[in-house]
Amino acid sequence: MKFNLLFIFMTMTAAEKEQIISRYVKAYNAKDVATMMADMAPDIVFENYLNGLCNMRLEGLEAFRQQAEQALAVFTERRQTITGFNHSGDQTEIAISYKATLANDLPNGMNKGDVLELSGRSVFTFSGNRVLKLEDHA
Repeated sequence: MKFNLLFIFMTMTAAEKEQIISRYVKAYNAKDVATMMADMAPDIVFENYLNGLCNMRLEGLEAFRQQAEQALAVFTERRQTITGFNHSGDQTEIAISYKATLANDLPNGMNKGDVLELSGRSVFTFSGNRVLKLEDHA
């Protein structure tokens, strides 16, 4: 008996991408690093931008995990709220509002208990059913 295998590369639907992103944001808000990482590619690239400049670039799941765990201690509470989705090819951009309360004093003059409120965007680049790159822009 012969079998012919046909491999079809299927692009994720917008709804599937939104489900993965929503699960990530829910896990972020719950400080659940393991679930945040569940849909990330092993060679994930994470970049953080502030005022248009990249101030952090990480490569690989382990580097992402370490940073995510370190960030848990910065805020007593934090909340990202998705305010919109924009899909383009293998990328999905979300608009977010962000609110967090500092757990400790920071060198920039912000103090424990201060509340940060800002809006920004995150860009998720997908490969197959995994997040290959995540950019946060504030």
